[in-house]
Amino acid sequence: MASISSLAGKPLDASHLTNIPALVEAYYSIKPDASVSTQRVSFGTSGHRGTSLNGSFNENHILAICEAICRYRKNEGIDGPLFLGIDTHALSEPAQRSAVEVFAAHGLDLRIDFEGGYTPTPVISHAILTYNKDRTSGFADGVVVTPSHNPPEDGGFKYNPPHGGPADTAVTRIIQDMANQFLAEELEGVTRISYENARRESCVKGYDFITPYVDDLAAVIDMDVIRDANIKIGIDPLGGAAVRYWPRIVEQYGLNAEIVSDQVDATFSFMTADWDGKIRMDCSSPYAMARLIELKDRFDVAFANDTDADRHGIVAAPDGLMNPNHYLAVAVSYLYRNRPEWKADLGVGKTLVSSGLIDRVVEEMGRTLVEVPVGLKWFVPGLMDGSLGFGGEESAGATFLKRDGTVWTTDKDGIVLDLLAAEITARTGKNPSAHYHELTSRLGTPYYARIDAPADPDQKAKLAKLSPDQFPLDVLAGDPVTAKLTQAPGNGASIGGLKVVTKNGWFAARPSGTENVYKIYAESFKSLDHLSTIQSEAQQAIAEIFAG
Repeated sequence: MASISSLAGKPLDASHLTNIPALVEAYYSIKPDASVSTQRVSFGTSGHRGTSLNGSFNENHILAICEAICRYRKNEGIDGPLFLGIDTHALSEPAQRSAVEVFAAHGLDLRIDFEGGYTPTPVISHAILTYNKDRTSGFADGVVVTPSHNPPEDGGFKYNPPHGGPADTAVTRIIQDMANQFLAEELEGVTRISYENARRESCVKGYDFITPYVDDLAAVIDMDVIRDANIKIGIDPLGGAAVRYWPRIVEQYGLNAEIVSDQVDATFSFMTADWDGKIRMDCSSPYAMARLIELKDRFDVAFANDTDADRHGIVAAPDGLMNPNHYLAVAVSYLYRNRPEWKADLGVGKTLVSSGLIDRVVEEMGRTLVEVPVGLKWFVPGLMDGSLGFGGEESAGATFLKRDGTVWTTDKDGIVLDLLAAEITARTGKNPSAHYHELTSRLGTPYYARIDAPADPDQKAKLAKLSPDQFPLDVLAGDPVTAKLTQAPGNGASIGGLKVVTKNGWFAARPSGTENVYKIYAESFKSLDHLSTIQSEAQQAIAEIFAG
């Protein structure tokens, strides 16, 4: 188990803060070496990420990626607008400038914030879907420059195709491989013009992202019930891209809300340190959320977002910061009972490492569970065709349909998950934490944890390719094994590891994509001791597989 830093939950002094001028200078001065694996373009589940300080997120990366995106768009016949948004990380603005230089050189119909501001990930998804609705050609797509909740020195760059959600691996592999070829050839074939000339091109247009998104919120959340109940709401944007959105939402819908901080600072000096002593805008971490948790008794419900506002953090008495799994179960239970226009056969989407409490909620309601591998991209088809009402993952990310049962976003939307907490509190008179305890009184209390265990590259490869019959146990922590899964039940896709299920618990093991470890997610509906037994027996069984 990881040890908790003595700095966790505390503000950091200046000596621990990122040197922003040096970070930005390194973005331009360090040229990545494509022969070094850690300096190549690598699209994970959330795009390419890295830091300029070690040659993993630099100008050449972005120029190469954008050239690859332009060529991908041309090959796929995508010729509508490209919506480009950034978050508040220090590297986001330089990366946006690089992107504009390439996109304008190709004559793309480029839309950027008309006030030079920040744009949350779900707003880009909403803009893409709104533009593409009822179209048969001229489809839009988008890019969000963000490393999500990562530390201040990081940068990130992700592509959303015309369906509005995260690009799947087939698409990102094309872009990644093409970009790395450009890096290897020292950007030969990359077309760009100066930023100043690019901004004068007629194809680069300022766009009002905020108005259509905020105007449309009443289509997905019952804003009237929140206003009329006059509940007291606390909001902390954590210095992220939602910082301009929340004041507009509060004013437009007449909410009784206090924005506890509107500070934007690239060092994020106002944050309290995360568990390891690093600054990280993780709204699911009690250490990073210490400021808002301290204020919980001032509000009926409070919430925050990470830096690109695709994640949510809900603070409610008596528990303080809710575990993301607990809130997702409450959200599912509430939505499917309070959306009368939703179809009776709508499924509930969850990733296979999310809490089994969601499974029990779905069973109690007589709904269909659709369990998929990790990543919101797996929910995109169901959200688009209206067969899924909700898609959520354990890392505090989710989205759901509009009140009329049509698609809202196909990427995670932390803003509407926050507002849903306010709607639940306003309509029922009880906050989501109280609802969680009602659920557990009926369905059992889950004990959930994720730990890491060592694994070398060969062992990780073996784990990723396991077949169910290779797992040696038929009894786990005293209970018969009811399922051994290497494919997700909801769509048959490979989970890149193994999930083992019993009546009273489960574990899932997956290799890390970036470190020499594998991740063990586990849950018990008996006790913390039972959870510990599941974890230890799982590790022992996997060690036997590695040794075999």
